Amino acid sequence: MIVPVPEELLPADRLGRVHFVGIGGAGLSGIARIMLARGITVSGSDAKDSRTLEALRALGARCHVGHAAEHVHDVDTLVVSTAVREDNPEVVEARAQGLRLLPRSAALESVMRGRRVVAVAGTHGKTTTTSLLTVALQHCGADPSFAIGGELNESGSNAHEGSGDLFVAEADESDGAFLVYSPAAALVTNVEADHLDNYGTEEAYHAAFTRFLDRIDPAGFLVVCVDDAGAADLAEQSRARGLTTVGVGESAAADLRAEGLTFAGSTSTFTAVDRGRRLGQVTLRIPGRHYVLDALAALAAGLRLGFAFDDLRRGLEAFTGTRRRMELKGEAAGVRVYDSYAHHPNEIAGDLQAARSLAGEGRVVVGFQPHLVSRTKIFGAAMGQALGAADEVVVMDVYVAREDPEPGVNGAMVAGHVPLSPERVHFEPSWSAVPAALAGRARPGDLVLTLGAGDVTLVGPEVLQLLQERADDTGEGHAQQD
Repeated sequence: MIVPVPEELLPADRLGRVHFVGIGGAGLSGIARIMLARGITVSGSDAKDSRTLEALRALGARCHVGHAAEHVHDVDTLVVSTAVREDNPEVVEARAQGLRLLPRSAALESVMRGRRVVAVAGTHGKTTTTSLLTVALQHCGADPSFAIGGELNESGSNAHEGSGDLFVAEADESDGAFLVYSPAAALVTNVEADHLDNYGTEEAYHAAFTRFLDRIDPAGFLVVCVDDAGAADLAEQSRARGLTTVGVGESAAADLRAEGLTFAGSTSTFTAVDRGRRLGQVTLRIPGRHYVLDALAALAAGLRLGFAFDDLRRGLEAFTGTRRRMELKGEAAGVRVYDSYAHHPNEIAGDLQAARSLAGEGRVVVGFQPHLVSRTKIFGAAMGQALGAADEVVVMDVYVAREDPEPGVNGAMVAGHVPLSPERVHFEPSWSAVPAALAGRARPGDLVLTLGAGDVTLVGPEVLQLLQERADDTGEGHAQQD
């Protein structure tokens, strides 16, 4: 459901007792964590228990499994996830009581009030870029607050209440949330059509990023990856408005360039060149060109904030990733299993390029779960084309999330567009049959990659278990799980 942003946005310390409907989600749990650190009374509910709820309970939150009207009888403000339905009993009761209702965007803005906000936006790469910038700043001696749509491997957390004045925030455009924030500076990784269930047209989606420029402090700056056509157009608009704009990328149009890219296994190396001046070489511990561009944007922002290249480089090189972004789940029977959040055709292509580097001489076996009926309807063919970079593909049915199923919009339509021979592509509508389908295709030396924004993330551990059982039967060795 869409909760309107109230005309008056209050700082967090004036919201009273705050209840989160959907507190286990990546966005809401991070905001709750920051509020708890500030001594605000927090409660919340989610459809099922999770390690996120356990962590929030340990910090002092009252977390319920399941939704019920009585959960909101002693609260002042409700923060509501977009995945929540209009008939949710807590929302219905809150409206009956006349309680304050906030969308995620307004709640995040409330905790960012009074801080120097650096907002990271873009169609792809927001979580990784926000994470890279956060870790780089930490290695410079700063202690920024942060709110990220994924968990940092270094801290195991998606949010933190820092002691400094900087607040690094992932600025999501999916529901227009980024148009609520007022950042001192911003990064835009790329601008490609997505979330057309909300925006309707590609033109409207691009127009939202143009409006985002109005939210940036005129005395601040914008970092943009000019290798991307949509972001390059945004850079031109930004410069025309007189906003300090830093272009990054490999192209000659970039102010801060990555030169001499090389990829070896799980590492990516490049030389950073700032307006013709060679700053030095950076070796990332994450593979893929798209991650190099994310790191370059984080580096540009850190430099513009006044931090030294050598300190920022140490942070970038220390970064080991975020959960669900090319995350190694483990190894069994000579097969490594990775998991990633990629659900848009270009994200799929980027992660498959990284997987190919990681696999070396082995094959890449992919399990893909399309996310959202609306996205699959629009991009299903392109998803299938992108999956053609794998060696073996198992396509699951659509994870419908907040939408309802639609006849004919399913995983089969994606599988039908994968440009591989029929025996190398399989549509498996039964979730429980997917782990066996993947394990059965994997051979020693191969890399299995599960892709998608839904519950496909749970498939990897089951694949590892099946591979281990096979290894036990053949005496091939023991599994290792991360």
